[in-house]
Amino acid sequence: MMQAFRTENNYRNASRLSAAELRAAMTSREILQSTALAFDTQRQLRFELGGCRAVMPFGQCADGADTGSVRDIAVLTRVGRPTCFVIEGIDTDENGQPFYRLSRAEAQRMCKAEYLDQLQPGDILPCVVTHIEPFGAFCDVGCGISALLPIDCMSVSRISSPADRVSVGQQILCAIKSRDAQGRFVLTIRELLGTWAENAAAFTVGETVVGIVRSVEEYGTFVEIAPNLAGLAESCPDLHPGQAVSVYIKNILPEKMKIKLVIVNHALSQSHRFELRYFITEGHLDHWLYSTPESRKRIETDFADMACNPA
Repeated sequence: MMQAFRTENNYRNASRLSAAELRAAMTSREILQSTALAFDTQRQLRFELGGCRAVMPFGQCADGADTGSVRDIAVLTRVGRPTCFVIEGIDTDENGQPFYRLSRAEAQRMCKAEYLDQLQPGDILPCVVTHIEPFGAFCDVGCGISALLPIDCMSVSRISSPADRVSVGQQILCAIKSRDAQGRFVLTIRELLGTWAENAAAFTVGETVVGIVRSVEEYGTFVEIAPNLAGLAESCPDLHPGQAVSVYIKNILPEKMKIKLVIVNHALSQSHRFELRYFITEGHLDHWLYSTPESRKRIETDFADMACNPA
């Protein structure tokens, strides 16, 4: 049966499996997971599987750890967290006690060869946000393998921080924007969050809705009213990016891709972040056009071109 590759923390928990079940998993090369209990002085992660000790030597803690391309901190931070692996074998220690040898690196190599290396720009896949930097979010795309979701790929409307759009531990859908010669992905999510017309269809002239200030300029204030849609309100210097406001929709202009807003309440007491609404949830994209047919401005992504010209 073909192995189903998932993000870390989504595999069968090995901790309570019987010895027979663990042996069967070892034979079939099934990817399992368990919580790492310690990183010891021998530079190995320790686990307990079905009442038996298990160890993962440093070189097996991540693909590339044996060549020095993985830092100690990347392994240390696995302690106390679910970690995926395959069981490489069963050995006996100096006291005659059996223990399992585990490899996360092998699970990652399997994931790359049998799953990730088959994907192309435009393919949609599930991810989990693992940590956030000012320039983007790093996501687990399978077995703890990391890919970057840059901030400018998180939405068409401008945001000041990746935390405005996603949070650590959040399960999201992404499309592969590009991949380099080493097979590393750059991800994008904005193409899954709808075109201008798809987002604007949820709003009506004359209604008042919650918005989030994205930037304050001399000529006006950009307010996001959906993850891929922003409008322009009057200039208001006392507002700041990230602030929640209520706005009256004065006009919707598809031919210019503009929404005219009037700020009604300048200071909502609670913070606000829009939930991601996906208009595309599976499959593959060759081309995506955000712009309306009437607009002269074209905002688009050509995944087919990126597949032919990898970064």
